[in-house]
Amino acid sequence: MMATLGNSGIDIYPLVLGGNTFGWTSDEKTSREVLDEFVAAGGNLIDTADVYSAWAPGNSGGESEIVLGRWLTARAKRDDVLIATKVSQHPQYQGLSAANIEAAANESLLRLGTDYIDLYYAHFDDDTTPLEETVGAFNKLVTDGKVRAIGISNYSAERIKEWFSIARENNFTLPVALEPHYNLVTRKNYEENLLPVAKEENLAVFPYFALASGFLTGKYRTEDDLKGKKRSGMVKDYFTPAGLEVVAELDNIAKAREVSIATVSLAWLRHQPQIAAPIASARIPEQLPALLESTKLSLSEEELSKLDEVSSKVA
Repeated sequence: MMATLGNSGIDIYPLVLGGNTFGWTSDEKTSREVLDEFVAAGGNLIDTADVYSAWAPGNSGGESEIVLGRWLTARAKRDDVLIATKVSQHPQYQGLSAANIEAAANESLLRLGTDYIDLYYAHFDDDTTPLEETVGAFNKLVTDGKVRAIGISNYSAERIKEWFSIARENNFTLPVALEPHYNLVTRKNYEENLLPVAKEENLAVFPYFALASGFLTGKYRTEDDLKGKKRSGMVKDYFTPAGLEVVAELDNIAKAREVSIATVSLAWLRHQPQIAAPIASARIPEQLPALLESTKLSLSEEELSKLDEVSSKVA
């Protein structure tokens, strides 16, 4: 069953493929294999950002978009997929001034080899630029035909409300999507602060770090499991008794259902209010089946209750 992109009417497969690994932990050949298999399974939304993966040695940002763009050109079926990308963090295009947004969007279009972006996010809030300027610049991209829909990521609830207020006052295009940090071991900010706004504005929510950088796949059970891994810095904070209790409960459900822990973790997110689809990355094609299986798994009330109970203990 497809989800919907807020009030846009655009149908979304209930899992989004994260493109942060492209040109980083996945080389181009492997990235294309992952993309081909995701689309073959029915997937249609791929999430990237202009900054991916500037943090990797030898990279300068835009690597993910370049890999994705070459794949789009090779497939020659642009209209079969939806591309989401983001602005504000690329080393050459930091912040959300009108000039920066337009320049960054044009660069993203060039790297992606397309003349439109399906969903364009303000990646992180920029309090040095008047929000009116940012909102106006995003609206211009829509009226110019370069962007189909607008999304917001990593904003406070108050600033999201302000964005909508400005957009309505000026008859600008309203955002349809929200991309927050949300998973079984990071719940409070989304559920207490962002969810009420998402409900009020009917925002389609696409959680990033849906698997907590791999912690919610069960592959990291001890500190030793992290040694030498590229994601070790992202995962180490989850190693608390409460965090490991969540993984243990996921393991119990996964064994009973004969699926992977990652499948259960993503299925839990799909059951939460306003979630259109979680975002998950696959470094290699072999990791995809467990992610795709989550779109078919319905958890029972008892299973959801147990996961709610253990995850509510995580600080």
